[in-house]
Amino acid sequence: MMTLKNETVAVKQMIDRLHELYLTTDGPVDKKDLGFFEKVKKETAPLFELNNGWMEQAEIFVKNRGTRVHPNQVKSTHENIEMLILHSYYLDIQRKRYKELFQSSHYVLDMIIDDLNRADD
Repeated sequence: MMTLKNETVAVKQMIDRLHELYLTTDGPVDKKDLGFFEKVKKETAPLFELNNGWMEQAEIFVKNRGTRVHPNQVKSTHENIEMLILHSYYLDIQRKRYKELFQSSHYVLDMIIDDLNRADD
């Protein structure tokens, strides 16, 4: 099992890759294309798993320690990351909204890493 710090870093790297995907791909021609749906389902399954695993560990961390991150922020970040995963493939969100989700997620992930680093000191 990965530590929360390693999972948080992995989630940050994942959303960075998703952001790059969002910026560089054209998305589906037909959003009802079954082949595209199957491709997205296969590629995103491990991303959703990583995000769910991160949330479980992060919720325990913020509930059991004095951190700057509130449990609701963990839940919101988890939901934001789910939206980033889907919108990175389907490109059905405005660039400004995508950027807000991306930056908000990074902000909370960075706060958790800072709190973990402070706990290690």
